[in-house]
Amino acid sequence: MSGLYERHLAVSPEWLALYYRHPIELTHGEGRHVWDADGNRYLDFFGGILTTMTAHALPEVTKAIAEQAGRIIHSSTLYLNRPMVELAERIATLSGIPDARVFFTTSGTEANDTALLLATAYRRSNQILAMRNSYHGRSFSAVSITGNHAWSPTTLSPLQTLYVHGGVRTRGPYAEVSDAQFIRACVADLEDLLGHTREAAALIAEPIQGVGGFTSPPDGLFAAFREVLDRHGILWISDEVQTGWGRTGEHFWGWQAHAEHGPPDILTFAKGIGNGMSIGGVVARAEVMNCLDANSISTFGGSPVTMAAGLANLSYHLEHDLQGNARRVGGLLIERLRGIAAGSAAVREVRGRGLMIGIELVKPGTDEAHPEAAAAVLEAARAGGLLIGKGGGHNTSVLRIAPPLTLTVAEAEEGASVLADALRAAD
Repeated sequence: MSGLYERHLAVSPEWLALYYRHPIELTHGEGRHVWDADGNRYLDFFGGILTTMTAHALPEVTKAIAEQAGRIIHSSTLYLNRPMVELAERIATLSGIPDARVFFTTSGTEANDTALLLATAYRRSNQILAMRNSYHGRSFSAVSITGNHAWSPTTLSPLQTLYVHGGVRTRGPYAEVSDAQFIRACVADLEDLLGHTREAAALIAEPIQGVGGFTSPPDGLFAAFREVLDRHGILWISDEVQTGWGRTGEHFWGWQAHAEHGPPDILTFAKGIGNGMSIGGVVARAEVMNCLDANSISTFGGSPVTMAAGLANLSYHLEHDLQGNARRVGGLLIERLRGIAAGSAAVREVRGRGLMIGIELVKPGTDEAHPEAAAAVLEAARAGGLLIGKGGGHNTSVLRIAPPLTLTVAEAEEGASVLADALRAAD
């Protein structure tokens, strides 16, 4: 692998991160497992950053891709596209947004970029409210609303971004209060902030922060925010790139944990719907989606091949109740991990929902983030045959666990056992 690694370094940007001291090349996968170029087999608990949602090499999806590719691969949105219309119809219904319109992109970054375009055009304001510790992509506009300095390489921006409290429950100025007090304090902070600014276009928020380390507020926070936003006419954009499609087990969309005052005005999605194919998109009510007064198309968004994959993947997901599996198996896994963590001085918290679980590491005896320990556990897990991710806010000290939603109880137990051994590297 050293030869490929050297070739990678010779042609790739220095900021293009790779996992592991000795990076691995994944050559094929099946179910919840992948293999590297040296023939090593791994249980995949990260799914290409929550993207292989269903399973590696799922026959229903690979067949749909092959059959569509045998007919036509590309046409662009300038022509009618049956798979795109069919998938849009299903997503519009599932979104919960009334009179919904769907625009397909090729990534979550592009989806959020489109949502920002819609919101700022609709409201005629370039002011955006975002959450601290957030991540929304790598485009120029998405970086400018990302509240995580590790993923925000420039302060230059076409937007004015104001950050509000609420994305992280167990750190920050309101960490020690009750959930009800936490919500009241965050709402008061939002109201105070709006009293000092011009009219904002939208609040963009991940219901569970992905790159930020799978942190989330108490249920109902964004519903309480919505009361304030509605008084000001400010839109709510729910970034469901990582929380969508039932991964949290309890809900199909993350916003549904905050549904007291209805669905968001705009919803963005990507990752899991394509099971590895490049699909992103935006759902918005017609009034908002149709507010642009210039033409637009997408060359690759809504590609016949990716839409066929998305249709097959969504059908499999719903027919096999993968949301229910995420709830059942994820619930068992998180309790098993909490039991393991109780014996580790380096684990501050095990959090998450369904098959979206974070393990936050600190220096033993302190509350200080411990990125070195996270890196060591990542390496130890790989050596034990398990692939996981990492993330976090001020420092990358959270292990991210997000297997395909078809994970079995036996595989959950296997992965937990490897993590139990790997966590010794942090103590």
